[in-house]
Amino acid sequence: MKNAWRSYGWGCALIVLLTLITYIPAMRGGFVFDDYALLVNDPLIKVSDGLQRFWFTTEATEYYPLSWSLWWAEWRLWGDHAIGYHVANVLLHSANAILVWIILRHLKIPGALVAGLVFALHPVNVATVAWITEQKNTMSMFFYAVAILSYLRFDEEGSWRWFNLSLAAFLLALLSKTAIVMLPVVLLGCVWWMHGRLRVKDFLYSVPFFALSLIMGLVNVWFEYHRATEGLGVHATGFATRLATAGWVPWFYLSKALLPIDLMVVYPKWQVNTSNWISYMPGIILIGGLVMFWWKRQTWGRSLLFGLGYFVVTLFPVLGFFYQPFYRHAFVADHWQYYSIIGVIAFMVAAGERICRRLGEHGLYWGGVGSVAVLLVLGAATWRRGHVYADDVTLWRDNVARNPAPWPYNNLGCALQRTGRFNEAIHQFDQALRLNPEYADAHCNLGNVLSQTGRTEEAMAEWELALRFKPDYAQAHYNLGLGLARQGRLPEAMGHWEQALRIKPHYAEAHYNLGVALEQTGRVREAAGHYEQALRIRPDYEQARNRLTRLQTVQ
Repeated sequence: MKNAWRSYGWGCALIVLLTLITYIPAMRGGFVFDDYALLVNDPLIKVSDGLQRFWFTTEATEYYPLSWSLWWAEWRLWGDHAIGYHVANVLLHSANAILVWIILRHLKIPGALVAGLVFALHPVNVATVAWITEQKNTMSMFFYAVAILSYLRFDEEGSWRWFNLSLAAFLLALLSKTAIVMLPVVLLGCVWWMHGRLRVKDFLYSVPFFALSLIMGLVNVWFEYHRATEGLGVHATGFATRLATAGWVPWFYLSKALLPIDLMVVYPKWQVNTSNWISYMPGIILIGGLVMFWWKRQTWGRSLLFGLGYFVVTLFPVLGFFYQPFYRHAFVADHWQYYSIIGVIAFMVAAGERICRRLGEHGLYWGGVGSVAVLLVLGAATWRRGHVYADDVTLWRDNVARNPAPWPYNNLGCALQRTGRFNEAIHQFDQALRLNPEYADAHCNLGNVLSQTGRTEEAMAEWELALRFKPDYAQAHYNLGLGLARQGRLPEAMGHWEQALRIKPHYAEAHYNLGVALEQTGRVREAAGHYEQALRIRPDYEQARNRLTRLQTVQ
């Protein structure tokens, strides 16, 4: 232990210290983007039996029960104070950077400590570290790295305890986020790097890892289709478009890894012309490069094949072949390369270190100076980027300035609405609808603001437009039902709430309001059933509890 501390202790302390300093602006930030939906307003986070429901039901939007469990515990520690979540995420990121360093050192890759520091301070990673709900990224990365390190020990020593630890860590990583499903291929790549070849037993050892990837991948696909998108998760683009786009994606991420400028939460969505053969050229060049590296794997191609091969392989889940709701707005996102960027960083740092060593003493000196300069530049960029995540309004104003598209305008409107700046919010929703008049979300959100300002008739018109463009829109049905109920049109209101529940069965507010309407029309038993459903979804729903208690007392 003494030798381990002497070997790693000072490096660990340096990584943690620099990471904490660099992320001070981010740790001072608040809740942004879907933090409100998945933390602040999610009923399962707040209920006492939330853990059981995350693990053993399909009520959550995604099956990441370990991540949900962490948020459930954190809510009881920090409540709606964002700083606790931010500090926890920054510490997880620091631990991941340490593990990156240790793994690269274990793989005998030059410049491992510098690579770990670059990973810790790289501004692309702000999208993961400063965004609280992306804690699922940092936690899955932690177990992912533990799985790799344990497997390398197994490969060295042959002890099955390391194999079992690796497999268990991989399962925990999958239960945090399934984006790391390519780990079995990564493990084979690491063994190839260490031994220069793959043996039959290496493939046999990988079978349990591939089995876990397949099972958890299928579970995630089911949740994405049935829960995250409520049955609407189908590709709007054909296979040719997805194939062409998959060739562009790695080049985009590579450019941001090497030159992290003009970063944003939502990038402009690419328009891929599949009728033009040039659209397929990025993918053809990429495949051609990897084939050449394989051909030259015994000489200069070995490092390129390992580093860039790892980069492309780990990006496979987000190349566009598998549907994700985010694809409606952009094909790329910074937080999707959190695991992959390690390959680029390790290769660039190792290449620089080897060049400096060949140049002798002067090369080592200037290499050290260059490393410090790079870390200072990256740290400064991360510091600045952390300020963007101060709050939702700041985040989306920055995004609108860089990408004036409908979705960022809509999100900025929602952020302004939450702060009570209704007129500004209306302006942002109008901007979104100017760019896309058929944007159902903006119509629905504009209706919400208009309703809050007393303009009920205009609000109902917006909700009706939202349903015209998106008939299976549960929130628009629910809101329109509220408007109709205020006008005394109870049967019509009930029809919309029933429709909302057909689309979204776990809609507690729709159950409650439908129960109130049923009670008013004398259908007491049905009303009680809906109050019970609302309480099952949200045990802290006091209004539903009070009405149910009153009904039971009367009966």
